[in-house]
Amino acid sequence: QVQLVESGGGLVQPGGSLRLSCAASGLIFRINAVDWYRQVPGRERELVARITTLGGTNYADSVKGRFTISRDNAKNTVYLQMNSLKPEDTAVYYCHAGVIWGQGTQVTVSS
Repeated sequence: QVQLVESGGGLVQPGGSLRLSCAASGLIFRINAVDWYRQVPGRERELVARITTLGGTNYADSVKGRFTISRDNAKNTVYLQMNSLKPEDTAVYYCHAGVIWGQGTQVTVSS
């Protein structure tokens, strides 16, 4: 069974950076776009960034210019580089591909 495992979350001060990783146990990234979503309690899950199988990318307006999604096919891993973090970026971040979701990783931006 394919699994997605996120890592890299944590506590960071405003203006800081984090890099999230999403590792797949199979080759699901080779045939599916990969998304990063985030969710705050009481609110709907929000699409943050997407990378297609051909490397095309899309971003939510709220993170454009600050976040970068990338993929390493050799490692079956997708990354989300987050710079200039703001308190409103605080959320649980989830990786998604096909019908598979990761377990989520908490990102907290606070001084």
